[in-house]
Amino acid sequence: MTDCRIRLYQESDYGMVREVYAQCVKDLTPDGFYQALRFSHIRLFMLAIFLLSLLTTGSFLVSVLGIILVMVVLWMCSREFFHSYVHVTFSNDMFDIGKYYLQREGYGFWVAECGGKVVGTVAAAPLTHVGGKKHVELRRMAVIKSHRGRGIAKALCKTIIDFARKKGFQAVILETSIAQVGGQRVYESMGFRITHIFDYPKMTAKVMGNKFLGYQYDILEAE
Repeated sequence: MTDCRIRLYQESDYGMVREVYAQCVKDLTPDGFYQALRFSHIRLFMLAIFLLSLLTTGSFLVSVLGIILVMVVLWMCSREFFHSYVHVTFSNDMFDIGKYYLQREGYGFWVAECGGKVVGTVAAAPLTHVGGKKHVELRRMAVIKSHRGRGIAKALCKTIIDFARKKGFQAVILETSIAQVGGQRVYESMGFRITHIFDYPKMTAKVMGNKFLGYQYDILEAE
């Protein structure tokens, strides 16, 4: 982090921010694919396809091709999920970042800048939970591959925690895919705890078995 700094988003960052975020999310395609292959129900399905093909055709080659076909489908599902996620994000809050995050109370958007280039992003959005509890959601966390392992993600995460504390929020919450193993390590090292696990309401996510994790960092308890 010696050559990097965390600062508020500026309108001149727009192109770089969208490029960094899109690339980071799309880069998760292999992670989502390999995560799917770890699930027992996916492996059992592939085994069933292999045995069924072998029994019906008697051809080992056809059976192997059946497995390859399933893997291709899983890869395409993973790619479609993460690419479409970027599209939805760009059509919503990241369509006009300045207006959405910097012109409303309780919102914020920061970038990590290294050598004059944006290499990471993070955002905050307020949420009011049942009982009137004030939480802030950590969003749009991304660090490009070439700058990972330098503590940038932790610095971005700490920025949101400090923002939440300053604004009087009671907790920082976030949701992340189980495919984002690196992100999970960062959040847990910062003191976040898993609060729930849920299915994402999208067919490609269900095909992959791509579940999501809910995390929470309690401000008052951490002080």
